[in-house]
Amino acid sequence: MPLQINVEQARDQVDAAWQDSILPALKAFIRIPAKSPAFDADWAANGHLDDAVALAKAWCEEIAPSGSSIEVVQLPGRTPLLWVDVPATGSGETLLYGHLDKQPEASGWDDDKGPWTPVIEHDRLYGRGAADDGYALFASLQAVRLVHDQGLPHPRCMLLIECAEESGSPDLPAYLDHLGPRLGQPDLVVCLDSGCANYDQLWVTTSLRGMAAGDLRVRVLEQGVHSGDAGGVVPSSFRIARALLERIETADTGAITLPGLNADIPAERYEQAERAAQVLGSALSDKFPWAGQTQPRQASTREQILDRTWRAALEVIGADGLPPTQQSGNVLRAETQLRLSLRLPPTVDGQSATRAMRAALEADPPQGAEVTFVPGGAANGWNAPAFSGWLGECLEQSATAWFGKAAVFIGEGGSIPLMNLLGERFPDARFLVTGVLGPGSNAHGPNEFLHLPMARRLTGVVAEALAAQSARD
Repeated sequence: MPLQINVEQARDQVDAAWQDSILPALKAFIRIPAKSPAFDADWAANGHLDDAVALAKAWCEEIAPSGSSIEVVQLPGRTPLLWVDVPATGSGETLLYGHLDKQPEASGWDDDKGPWTPVIEHDRLYGRGAADDGYALFASLQAVRLVHDQGLPHPRCMLLIECAEESGSPDLPAYLDHLGPRLGQPDLVVCLDSGCANYDQLWVTTSLRGMAAGDLRVRVLEQGVHSGDAGGVVPSSFRIARALLERIETADTGAITLPGLNADIPAERYEQAERAAQVLGSALSDKFPWAGQTQPRQASTREQILDRTWRAALEVIGADGLPPTQQSGNVLRAETQLRLSLRLPPTVDGQSATRAMRAALEADPPQGAEVTFVPGGAANGWNAPAFSGWLGECLEQSATAWFGKAAVFIGEGGSIPLMNLLGERFPDARFLVTGVLGPGSNAHGPNEFLHLPMARRLTGVVAEALAAQSARD
């Protein structure tokens, strides 16, 4: 299928739109401290999320094609949601997703930058929420407008922009139910909230990991006692916790051994990982700030890709009961509590994994210690449908047209709960998941930036997909 869009004309249109319309709006958006509800308990009273949605709505009203419906939807007690419905001029339905809520400020910003201060420097727009994920709304609707302005048929385009993604999207299921019939049956779902390994190519996300989390508590005493008196008689709560973790992973390699937490890796994902490894070289491991001579578990880049996308991995992300070293006396502590985070393969059920963890950790405690595991949340991963047919052809062609290089298909190690939710709700839909979170972009941290050339190119790629969707028959 040949590309439908006049690419040379489209580049000029995209560049002009970003310079004249999108950048001013994004700068205004950055200035709004629209922190997600998990980080702003008084979000409703503070009104920052409302301000962000109002700004986005006003911009959409200027840009959306004539006849579009633009509405702020807000259910009682829930964060607002922006709904944009652009009527079809061709066949098909598309759902385009984004979010306007942000992570908190973080420390460590450069002196001339800040979370709520937009700064452009070397093709980068700095500020909280620019890359994660404020740009997605603007790029998505501008893509629709691009197809419309070129006079090409396009599907019905529905933009669903939420305000609680950084809190785990707790309001989204209710909104999907509320919107119900209005959502129709999308043939294509577009999500621009993912990552890229460089800014020179189109990186298409093929899978996302799930997660199981919780707190492991090991208690051996009612209170701490003198370690010289009790050591050797009373077991160390830390040692018991360590032994319990061995029921899930091997300490020497970190490989997950508990049945039910691993999954077969599809042959296609092996092939895609191999191709991605050829592009990345050592860049995947080189991006991490290694201490000393620390090395990854596996030297092969392909295996590193699969380790972070299709193999389970356990991390201890917090601990209680351990005093700072400078304040630790000769005391055999009464208990150790560890917060566990288990990343899961895309096809492993998060709730089932949590139950398996709890059963393994609490069964037959060593030396009769008091052991409890309190689940702390679970999320399912997502595995994209095959990219064969019109979508795969379009992505390969548009990658060459907009980036000058072939597309790279790769899984991501993080989670976007929405994707599994949408995959279950729309089992026949195709998915285009990509994004701008690449090297140094530092979403959630200091000096978050949006790579502007990447964002402009993705605008063109989305437009190509919309045009191809209506032309696929």
